[in-house]
Amino acid sequence: MRRLTISIDDDLADTFDRFMQDKGYQNRSEAFRDLLRGELDRDSVDHGGARHCVAALSYVYNHHERQLAGRLAQLQHDHHDVTVSTMHAHLDHDNCIETMILRGHTQEVVQFAQALIAEKGVRHGKCSVIPVESDTNGHAHHHRHVHLRPHR
Repeated sequence: MRRLTISIDDDLADTFDRFMQDKGYQNRSEAFRDLLRGELDRDSVDHGGARHCVAALSYVYNHHERQLAGRLAQLQHDHHDVTVSTMHAHLDHDNCIETMILRGHTQEVVQFAQALIAEKGVRHGKCSVIPVESDTNGHAHHHRHVHLRPHR
């Protein structure tokens, strides 16, 4: 592990200390590492450096919207290779929330999530993308799946 020293103004240091306390961090180093990891992961996804990812996609939609439920289901079937699981819950008489776990090539996952969120009638869509490294070596078992581990 390497030690870095940074200097920040007092107001920013106070804000960081409040952030750290609010989030339950025990020390500044761990809080800073998590912030840095998150920003580096976002940058990696934004600039094509993350080849594979896992993602959590959540969105709210009105199930009375004309043919929306069918369009959403069709999109999921069309992208069955990146869709791992979907959870559906009813919020009220009109609105539903769905949360999907996705995995695959980052570009495909992000494009699918963006297409689904852009469907007319989908509200409050958000996708959290986590870069992962693919690990297909070093395992003695002979079943077909890819092992993924966090990128950083």
